[in-house]
Order: sequence, then structure tokens, then C-alpha cells
Amino acid sequence: MGIVSSREALELAAERGYDLVAISPNAKPPVCKLVDLGKFIYQKNKQLKEAKKKQTKVEVKQMRYRLKIDKHDLDTKNRKVRKFLENGNRLKLEIWFRGREMAYTDKGFVLAHKIIDALSDIGYLVHEPKLAGRNLIFYMEPSKETLKKMKERRDKDGKKDEDNEIGSEKV
Repeated sequence: MGIVSSREALELAAERGYDLVAISPNAKPPVCKLVDLGKFIYQKNKQLKEAKKKQTKVEVKQMRYRLKIDKHDLDTKNRKVRKFLENGNRLKLEIWFRGREMAYTDKGFVLAHKIIDALSDIGYLVHEPKLAGRNLIFYMEPSKETLKKMKERRDKDGKKDEDNEIGSEKV
């Protein structure tokens, strides 16, 4: 319609049975639209819900190790951490030091690098291991390849669900 005064725009909206909605109020001159307000709000909410569906919610999982950990226990914990990474979660990994173990923090760094090497095929190190009080803390995230595989798996599962729904509608 071009540039119209606000009074004329309000009269035009009332005449046609619509509402005047400011689309971009900070523009010079402000941009407004004649729409049915209820329908406009409904469509905006629908767009927000669609955008929310496509978002991935990232959880930070945590795993704690002790300095004196046996090989089997280390493998078990690493398997669990591997599952977390395959599911696309970030990880906070801690190595606990208790009592006199604080004298052997260098062994903690060796253990941390063992863990990182064991998981390097599926994830990567975000923060280098650092000592915080009596804990050695470091963070890992899934690699891009892992995230890609996870997305493909999710899409494949989603398509199976759609096929099941379509199959049940035909019956």
C-alpha cells in the first residue's frame, strides 16, 4: 500500500475487519501488516514449535574415574562414555584424587591421556585436562562424523515411524 499514516492504517484495518500488526516497528518508517491477529499468533506459535522440533538438545554427561582403576573397570567406564558420545552428548570427565594420591597427579594426567586416546575415534577433546582442587577435569564432545551417523540413524528411525503410521492409515 505504500507509506500511510498510522491513523489511516487503523481506519483501513477497521474497515476491512482486520487488525494492524507491527511487523518491524524499528524500521524507518515502521512496517505494519493488515492481518487477523488470532490467525497471525497461531502461525507464529506453529513456526516456533517447528523450529523447536529441529533443535537438538545437548546434555552434558559426567563420568568419574579413580586414579587406582583396574584395566577392566577402565574398559567398562570407557564403553559407557562411548555410548554417551554416540548419542551426541557432551562429557565432563573427572579423575578423583583421594588422600595421598595428590602426590601422584602426573599419573592422573597419564590416565587422562589413556582415556582420550581410547575415545579419540569417536570424540575429541574440548579442554585440556587441568587440576581443580582434588580433581583432574577435562571435557570431550562427539566428533562430526559421530554426529552425522547419529543424525542418519535418527532420520532412518523417523522414516520407519512414518511408514508405520502410513501403513496403519491404509488399513
